[in-house]
Amino acid sequence: MDVLLSLPIASYFFTTSLTSWSTSLNLLFFYMTWSTLVLSHSPLKIELLGTAALHTVFWLIPSLLFLAFDTLLPSLAESIKFGGASALPPRSAGSIARLLSVSLFNLALELGVEAGASLGLTTFLQKPIFRTSTTLPLPWQMIKHVALLLAAREVLTFYIHRHLLHDKPVGGRIAAQHKQCGAHARRAAPFSLLLMADNPIPFLLHRFVPLYLPAVAISLYGGNLHILTYLLFVGLCTLEETLSMSGYSIVPGIIMGGIARRTALHYAQPAGNFGCWGILDWVHGTSLGKDVMEDIHDEAEKHNVKGRSAKAADDAGSMVQNGMNGLRRSARSRARRSKDNW
Repeated sequence: MDVLLSLPIASYFFTTSLTSWSTSLNLLFFYMTWSTLVLSHSPLKIELLGTAALHTVFWLIPSLLFLAFDTLLPSLAESIKFGGASALPPRSAGSIARLLSVSLFNLALELGVEAGASLGLTTFLQKPIFRTSTTLPLPWQMIKHVALLLAAREVLTFYIHRHLLHDKPVGGRIAAQHKQCGAHARRAAPFSLLLMADNPIPFLLHRFVPLYLPAVAISLYGGNLHILTYLLFVGLCTLEETLSMSGYSIVPGIIMGGIARRTALHYAQPAGNFGCWGILDWVHGTSLGKDVMEDIHDEAEKHNVKGRSAKAADDAGSMVQNGMNGLRRSARSRARRSKDNW
């Protein structure tokens, strides 16, 4: 529990919004806390408890809050849900307790599988699978690695979800289990508690493999991924999945709102929208409703990207023209001075 409470990752990533003095102080505090954490706990313990903390903060607590809101204020929740009343969670305490127990079991199973895999790889390689040192990763390195991890996750999620979990001739019993349990047990938009309420094998294939496998691959072949980068990736994906599974039509942002809408459509009519962001659904023609390119177009229109680009081009053209005029004036002035001197 002391690791969970002392994990300083949040302060590291949110210090950019503070003043320079406050940022420097927070970074120093983070570095000291992180160094103490690394020197006093094993890499595997930091990895597992950090992952558990992120799932707790970004999935379990928000899911329970959303559930309380949907249950205590159903008429208000219905008005902001995709599909209205059909998207509300069951009112039965027994049903909710079963879903919660399945979700917590799957969370524990995921942590157990990750512990076994990381321990096995650490024993085989004679070093931790993720670099856990007092040296902090460079921001550009973190951005590059997180971008690669997100791209790999999108690819794995789409093909696993489409072919193993929804193609019965390919997935067989696993596909049947996925369609009969959790969010697919009903034809309606999901709620966030259902994120981890699935049969164990489909759950691991859908939620764990696309997170863990790319991180291991980059760590093995791309330069020993830092544990902070991995935890940042896990936190971002967990928050994204919690919001996308919320079933709310008021998820902020056109891109994130589009992800939530496509997720709701997938569970209402599971014949498409297999990816996380919808990019590969757009490529393969499996998008339901508005696809990701339409969301990007809407985002561009919302922020008047075309108008701003035209203004930027006009400003650049004016600067060039002013520069040319200035050069011409300077040349004429030099010519007059030279003539006068002559």
